[in-house]
Amino acid sequence: MNHSQVRALIETGLPGAQVEVRSDDDTHFEAVIVAAQFEGKRTLQRHQLIYATLGALMGREIHALSIQALTPSEMAEQGAGPGVTGLGH
Repeated sequence: MNHSQVRALIETGLPGAQVEVRSDDDTHFEAVIVAAQFEGKRTLQRHQLIYATLGALMGREIHALSIQALTPSEMAEQGAGPGVTGLGH
């Protein structure tokens, strides 16, 4: 499992989301996800949506996942898109 595969799974599970994933070792990942599906949801609910896209890979191929889950309006308030977060593809 590499960062591109993790990104693809999240993008498939959250259509229209902007997703960036980084990993130095292909088992510990950092993700920034901007999705309209997060609107009105608390942090835990947002993370649950993301975990659902990864299924059984969590705890197996993906040992750790650090998540920043934002709505498009929250990202706009920060004044940057995911590409500015410093996380590469």
